[in-house]
Amino acid sequence: MFSSPAAIENLGIPEILVHDLFLKHVSLAGTCTMRSIAGTLKLSVDLIHTVFHRMKSQQLIEVKGMVGDDYSFSLSPAGKNAAQERMRVSRYAGPVPVSLAQYESAVRAQIARFPINRKTLCEAYRDLTLGSELLDQLGPALVSRRSMFLFGPSGTGKSSLAERLFRISHDSVAVPYTIEVDGNMVVMFDPSVHTRTDSAPPDHDPRWVFCSRPSIIVGGELVPGMLELQRDPETGSYVAPMHMKANNGVFVIDDFGRQMISPRDLLNRWIVPLDRRLDYLSMSNGLKFAIPFEVFVVFSTNLNPTELADEAFLRRIPNKILVDAIPPQAFDEIVRRRLESMGWPAEPEAAVHLRELCKERGGDLRPCYPRDVFRIIESIALFEERTPALSVMDIDRAGELYFGRLATASGL
Repeated sequence: MFSSPAAIENLGIPEILVHDLFLKHVSLAGTCTMRSIAGTLKLSVDLIHTVFHRMKSQQLIEVKGMVGDDYSFSLSPAGKNAAQERMRVSRYAGPVPVSLAQYESAVRAQIARFPINRKTLCEAYRDLTLGSELLDQLGPALVSRRSMFLFGPSGTGKSSLAERLFRISHDSVAVPYTIEVDGNMVVMFDPSVHTRTDSAPPDHDPRWVFCSRPSIIVGGELVPGMLELQRDPETGSYVAPMHMKANNGVFVIDDFGRQMISPRDLLNRWIVPLDRRLDYLSMSNGLKFAIPFEVFVVFSTNLNPTELADEAFLRRIPNKILVDAIPPQAFDEIVRRRLESMGWPAEPEAAVHLRELCKERGGDLRPCYPRDVFRIIESIALFEERTPALSVMDIDRAGELYFGRLATASGL
């Protein structure tokens, strides 16, 4: 599927589109070599040779000379006129796209099928202290590859659980630079989302980038426009929405319910994609087209799911996992690990004192408490220009700063 095409006709897109991109790139560059334009258009040098000779036979390019064993060339007056005409239609001059049909086939073929068991789960969460009951729920949810709600009080580790889902996969997927839809360009590859790997086959189609499975986390910054095509007014091309960039990977919506887009609007937007694994996008000219929705969506929230969605939507998210306060032994293990990583000395009774203070002042034990209290103790030590340590005195001072703000003062 991802092998380099042997001929222009095998690219899966109109040949005229390749010619247009060739002319536009040479117009913008001024003078090109075949290797340089092959790198920009993401085609093999052999295919560029084919286009070059066709352009030359139509007297659209002029050869300037040789650079080693490569031709140096620019546009002829007729070629410049042709390039300007193409620019008036679209100023996109990036990589040659793949077709929408090729993209859909690739996404369906790259659905995650790696095994998930207790061993892989423990490895992914090796730096967290998780109870067997939580693992027993997470495991089947991940195996099902259906979307999930992680819900519970703030500070119980929902975000940490969601972020580490990305560790479970170790394979690569092919992501196209650009997709062609009825003559329009949709830019897909995003370096801020897609991390290149060294797993590309020797003779792969350069229009595809081999990357780690996408992993996207969005929080309060999520707005409706991020879930739709965005037209670039400068080039006339489109930028793929966030969930399309996340295809074959994980899309985490953290602090769900705190976004500028209302939970109901977001859930209504995705009720069909989550059910049918298919989404529909619209272009500014009214063209509507379908894309695969092979995304593992995780909603992380400290709100009750029943407050955010109705029964019809919750049915489409079959995995709802409560991430609650932790037992004393798990809390003590988190403290032990943090002490070990920080290299701090500790008074013999300090760890127990920290646990009891957090339970009394916080109402229960949450995984965030050790991290937050340790940070305050470190700040106290830096302020007083001494080495940080876990002492009863510093725990009490940190506890007053940390939990004191949660108390209701009289008259406020």
